[in-house]
Amino acid sequence: MIQAKVSLSESQAKFVDSYQELGFKDKSSLVREAIDKMQEDILQKSLEESAQLYKTLYEEDGELQELTESGMEDWPND
Repeated sequence: MIQAKVSLSESQAKFVDSYQELGFKDKSSLVREAIDKMQEDILQKSLEESAQLYKTLYEEDGELQELTESGMEDWPND
């Protein structure tokens, strides 16, 4: 694995130092899981923002609404 040097505040360092109490085998595994969780959160936020943008565009586009509705008329009986 790649190693990286990071700077932490005192409270962050104390949190990382409590890795065993939190159920982690070492400090690195705690930090890796925290980064993975943050990546998931950022992706989820991005997806939600994208969905909201599509929703707004759909609500403002009557032609797209008509096209969508016409495509659903025979569905799922095709």
